Amino acid sequence: MSQSETKTPTSGMHQPSIPSENTFHPGKPSKGELVPSRYALRIGNIDVMVVSDGVLPLPTVMLGHNADPKVRARWMENMFLPTDAFDWPLNAVVVRSGDQTILLDAGLGLDPDLHLPRAGQLIKRLEAAEIDLASVTDIVFTHLHMDHIGGLLVEGVKEQLRPDLKIHVAAAEVKFWEAPDFTQTNMPQGFPDALRAASKQFLKEYRNYLQLFDEESEIAPGVIARRTGGHTPGHCVIRVASEGDALTFAGDAVFQVGFEQPDWYNGFEHDPKEAARVRVDLLRDLASTGELLVATHLAFPSVGRVAAAGEAFRWVPVIWDY
Repeated sequence: MSQSETKTPTSGMHQPSIPSENTFHPGKPSKGELVPSRYALRIGNIDVMVVSDGVLPLPTVMLGHNADPKVRARWMENMFLPTDAFDWPLNAVVVRSGDQTILLDAGLGLDPDLHLPRAGQLIKRLEAAEIDLASVTDIVFTHLHMDHIGGLLVEGVKEQLRPDLKIHVAAAEVKFWEAPDFTQTNMPQGFPDALRAASKQFLKEYRNYLQLFDEESEIAPGVIARRTGGHTPGHCVIRVASEGDALTFAGDAVFQVGFEQPDWYNGFEHDPKEAARVRVDLLRDLASTGELLVATHLAFPSVGRVAAAGEAFRWVPVIWDY
């Protein structure tokens, strides 16, 4: 196991020891991978591992389609990012609490029609980390966009899952995808049709596994999913808390631009105004508590804290613990 493959940062003011049998085994490095793909940490006595699903290139207008194009381009330049398109990170999370192994989102999977060869890496990277799909007791979906559910639609994956698997998702999310509304989104051509198809296939194949909740659900001791809405009507965040430490997996509630420009609308948001309100409320809470944040589309390993900066915010990544 190379040093660059798995890191363990300090998540809070203290780091209680936990039994070695409850920690993630680092696994073996994947052949051909020259960059880290997973990052392990502890939240109290709960194990957490962030796993990269790869990256997908998207137009920069997707980060703020309501912003002045010149202002948006200037922000991108100041961040040393291309002004036309750049690679969006994709992250999923594995949590081990007690005897439960919980997957938070499942990555993009494989969609040859969209030509995204560098995304959809989650399943093979879980295998490289020696996380057997049959060991996963629960899956929580922040929402049902295809870059969060697609991993379960890869051929052969469903057969590896345990028959008593529980898939937790907000009831409002399932209802929304029965007749999704894209009128307020701003997506590249092909994405709305792909999103509809993926959600339809997912609900057809996995409906019997679903554990629906309205506003909040305790998935395991210290692991709570809470519906926020905004990005999609049933979008939720998952908070992991133990022994004074806490981490929130925010899904798509916040993107890279969302700290300095929290009122910019993301192209995938089905209710941009509500999504902005949710984002500001979440960032304010995290800035006041100092708790850790992980999000799907922040640069891997996407572990850091939020600081208030006037009317906006500042992202403070953790220092990697080698």
